[in-house]
Amino acid sequence: MDWLLFVALSVIWGSSFILIKIGLNNHLSPYQVAAIRIVSSGIVLFPIAIGAFKKIPPEKIKLVFLSGMLGSLLPAFLFCLAENGIDSSLAGMLNALTPVFVIVIGAVFFKAATGKNKILGTAIAFAGSVLLVLSKGNLQESNHLLYVSFVVMATIMYAVNLNMVTKYLADIPSLQITAVALTLNAIPALIILIATGFFSLPFQQHEILVATSASVVLGIGGTAIATFLFYALVKRAGGLFASMVTYGIPFIAVAWGIYFKETFAWPQVACLLIILWGVYLANRKVSV
Repeated sequence: MDWLLFVALSVIWGSSFILIKIGLNNHLSPYQVAAIRIVSSGIVLFPIAIGAFKKIPPEKIKLVFLSGMLGSLLPAFLFCLAENGIDSSLAGMLNALTPVFVIVIGAVFFKAATGKNKILGTAIAFAGSVLLVLSKGNLQESNHLLYVSFVVMATIMYAVNLNMVTKYLADIPSLQITAVALTLNAIPALIILIATGFFSLPFQQHEILVATSASVVLGIGGTAIATFLFYALVKRAGGLFASMVTYGIPFIAVAWGIYFKETFAWPQVACLLIILWGVYLANRKVSV
């Protein structure tokens, strides 16, 4: 059962990047795709949030909202903006930097312990990410690095959120945090949907319907359901095993990229393996 959950999470989260691309390729703006994702997940998690609101101390609600903003809302927009200019597979591969930034942000801002293996692993992962970007061969395009930077910023936000939750919200169950955070952040996302004229779109058009459906699936599956499955896996198999999903996600993203005929070369897989090797070294427990 543990491995079934692991595979399910890898497939769901690894498929998120191509769902973003489908939404963008069918006449929705990056802001609309991202906003639909957050609103959809907030609606699904709202029943859980109703009870969770009563259990979270009032003085920590602001932190929970900030957690949703850093861990879901802003990254959702950044990934959609990024995939306006880079392949979904590249976005999925660069997402593997998240555990590395967790270590870096934790050491710099949260005074987390940093051993030699973490420093070495971080350096290797960064080197692999630089090689990965260089391997795409289109750095001459003026906006290429800008789109890549959107993914990097998103992974940094993920890292800040994980460190913040660990330090300041450790006494609150993770599913409660997620439900309340996404429900609260669905409000600004809904405002963005209204402001961008989403509800005035011609939904009878096939392209708009496909894009909206992909974005809704992204929110319900890639955010709400996946979050529930992740915490179920943590409870069953422990955090270490659950964190290994990091290694499965990029390969699913690459597989979808190949299926949809995105620009791809095998040296990029080598670069991905370097990144994942660095992530492994950085998170490896070293006996003393």
